[in-house]
Amino acid sequence: MITLVTNDIRVTVETKFQDLYSDPAKMYFLFTYKIKIENTGDYDVQLLRRHWNIVDSISEHRDVDGAGVVGQQPVLRPGEVYEYESACNLKSEFGKMKGNYTFERVVDGKSFTVNIPEFKMSVPYRLN
Repeated sequence: MITLVTNDIRVTVETKFQDLYSDPAKMYFLFTYKIKIENTGDYDVQLLRRHWNIVDSISEHRDVDGAGVVGQQPVLRPGEVYEYESACNLKSEFGKMKGNYTFERVVDGKSFTVNIPEFKMSVPYRLN
């Protein structure tokens, strides 16, 4: 588990390799990641957009942008937590992701960026 706080928003990430849904013979490795977002600030905020930078160990690089997360643009009051789970597939046994969220303060519409900490994805049996 890895955590980073930016602009009063705490982002925690936990990853898991999904062996049952992966197929190494076809260079398909599926990882899930669970993200916890906590508003530690004094204002209601809304998550508007996400940006991901995904790097595969075979040097493949992808950028993913979109509205909200998992089809939602949650509003978090001070002290509230929002959690979601998503997935990423790689063509190799190792990779990493990092990114950022665009948030907006509800009270005045001011937007700001929240960094998502870089996290690694690795097939457990390859670490021995």
